[in-house]
Amino acid sequence: MPNQVHNGRHPGVPKIKFPCKDYPIKVVGHKTEDYSQWVINSVQRWAPDLDLDSIEVIDSRNHRFQSVRLMIYVQSMGQLQAIHTHLISSGRVKIVI
Repeated sequence: MPNQVHNGRHPGVPKIKFPCKDYPIKVVGHKTEDYSQWVINSVQRWAPDLDLDSIEVIDSRNHRFQSVRLMIYVQSMGQLQAIHTHLISSGRVKIVI
């Protein structure tokens, strides 16, 4: 049986079943010349099968921030935690959703 993360509001109802194809990640940080490529390279380190065709890069209204939206094939909660920790600890990322 695949690993599961349970939804805290509804115990027993799985929130994520691993492995999970097309898991969305949104990474928001201060816009720089290399920010989006840095995010893509960072996520690829942990998810080498990143779907490059699904990537969306969106600037904030005032162009100070940039959102990079990606779809990955996630195999475990540990993989998600590693991606999150790497991105946040860089100091370049404000939030990972």
